[in-house]
Amino acid sequence: MAGADAVLTGKYPAKAHARRVVEHIRRKHPDANGVIYLEAQKTRLLEDSDQAEPFRQRRFFYYLSGCELPDSYLTYEVHTDRLTLYIPPVDPAEVVWSGLPPSPQDALEKYDVDQVRYSTEVNSALVSLSQPSRSVVWAIAGQISDHVTFLEFDEKDLSTLKPAIEECRVIKDDYEVALIRRANEISAGSHDAVLRAVAKVSSERELEAVFVQQCIANGGREQAYHSIIASGENAATLHYVKNDEPLADRWNMLVDAGAEYHCYASDITRTLPIRGKFNQESREIYEIVLRMQDECIDMLREGVQWEDVHMHAHKVAIEGLLKLDILSGSVDEIREAKTSVAFFPHGLGHYLGLDTHDTGGHPNYADADPYFKYLRVRGKLPAGSVITVEPGIYFCRFIIEPFLADPRHARHIQTDVLDRYWRVGGVRIEDDVLVTKTGYENLTNVPKTIDTIEAASSVAGSSS
Repeated sequence: MAGADAVLTGKYPAKAHARRVVEHIRRKHPDANGVIYLEAQKTRLLEDSDQAEPFRQRRFFYYLSGCELPDSYLTYEVHTDRLTLYIPPVDPAEVVWSGLPPSPQDALEKYDVDQVRYSTEVNSALVSLSQPSRSVVWAIAGQISDHVTFLEFDEKDLSTLKPAIEECRVIKDDYEVALIRRANEISAGSHDAVLRAVAKVSSERELEAVFVQQCIANGGREQAYHSIIASGENAATLHYVKNDEPLADRWNMLVDAGAEYHCYASDITRTLPIRGKFNQESREIYEIVLRMQDECIDMLREGVQWEDVHMHAHKVAIEGLLKLDILSGSVDEIREAKTSVAFFPHGLGHYLGLDTHDTGGHPNYADADPYFKYLRVRGKLPAGSVITVEPGIYFCRFIIEPFLADPRHARHIQTDVLDRYWRVGGVRIEDDVLVTKTGYENLTNVPKTIDTIEAASSVAGSSS
């Protein structure tokens, strides 16, 4: 906590990010020069309403500015290393309703930029920047306002900048790690509150309210994604978002939820017993998933092949399900048949940063191999990346029943044993992990052993 706070007293390193992006562009275009141009997200009204849509800043703009203001712009002059931010001017009519916006001086003091001007000056600034020595403008297609013109530039490149930023975002600097760490700290407090409340409430929506309330109270006003508060068999749906069903007669609660802090995400999942103690079937599945996660996290370090880590999770899942007699045969036979996909159908994790499913993972959703089709990260993990590790085992009838109808898989699945586990629904455990040169640092500090979960739940239940 103190470490994150110390780092975050400084400015978001926008200029360092701009330089990093140029360095990446120059790998393909060694003589790249000119001007980088980016726009913030616009203020928009809800359809048929005078109320604004919830605002979410464009991540490409934020990465080079650290600015959360809507209706803003930036230019970065590659040759002079000059970063300029353009913010909306004062609108006297709007001040009555919303107060004064930041002044250029306010913005200059807050953001890591060289100059701040008003957004009304963008076009004139672009004209002055379009000199022969800097005659290329780098921008993102579809993110250029109609009133903005690049006519004075000799060349427009609208395809290079976006993938360059996407690749640069994979490796986080200390400031970005501190933001993700802080988002995790906020979310950890909220997950702890849910753990203390789960035995006292009667519906999924009550637990969603507990989580969001704690996030807002501790500085995480925005959620990184729609919370998944799934009780019983609802947990077999990976991205269940109804969050409105009663908890009566259900065994477990899966809570996949994370706060956002200054545009950076956390992504944490815990599976909890609703009545304070896991029943036998739930405990058995939980132990397998926890082993999957523990062993996969221990494999992390710079250069590890993510596909290998993912396949190790499947190996552990197969071994555990064989031990329970849900599966039959040998590990090699089941792995070759790919039958474990019926119970663990998704990828092991994804990069985390400005987006929950962050950029640069190079997924291949056209991969015909079901082991890898939904794997959001492919290749070797670099030091400085933050990745989620989120194995799970699920009992989803829609997914499993086609496997039961296929003789290649049916011979490995013991249906009489499987029938005891449908009510488990699904178990997933997810942490956010920083990859280092020699290992890793787990940024998530939320109880996840059976003993710590049951102890906290029992204390909370006895105090109700």
